[in-house]
Amino acid sequence: MAVSRALAGAESSVGRAVAASKRAWPAVANGLPAVSSARSRSAIAAAAASAEEIKVPPLLEAAKMVTLTGPAAQLTGSFHAYTGLAGRGWSMIAASIDEIEHGSPASARFARENAPLYIESVYDGHFTLAQIGKKLRDSYRQLGGPSAFAGSLRQQEVNALASAYSEAANRLHPHVGVRLGS
Repeated sequence: MAVSRALAGAESSVGRAVAASKRAWPAVANGLPAVSSARSRSAIAAAAASAEEIKVPPLLEAAKMVTLTGPAAQLTGSFHAYTGLAGRGWSMIAASIDEIEHGSPASARFARENAPLYIESVYDGHFTLAQIGKKLRDSYRQLGGPSAFAGSLRQQEVNALASAYSEAANRLHPHVGVRLGS
């Protein structure tokens, strides 16, 4: 129940971060372009900023999540993985573009060669986020559903959270089209 409340508390900032990621994703899904446009750099910067601005409720922070067990631990672990992968991934993509455009030839080559790792981390973070809803719904059912929660967590609340943290709401399209070393 507490994790569900925490996820509900993070929902609006996660929604803003996902929307920003979806706007920036087409610019990097198949690797960094040879020359990035001002529009794509702006979208990537916005995605990085919004990922960093996710309001992580205290229960979902790393220090608290280690105290949880069972389904609560799994859900908070997935949320933590998303914030780490997406936040760092977008920041590293933005830094790579900057290095490619303004760095030495050696550092630009290094940035371009490693960019697929950062791109994959963003995709993986969103994939992980998209699994939370299914895990929440399954956990609610396994723990006894509405009768076990005696009205403190209703089925419609779980359904709303499951929708907000679903594949339909959070997966990035197209599928990542670049791999490290490609």
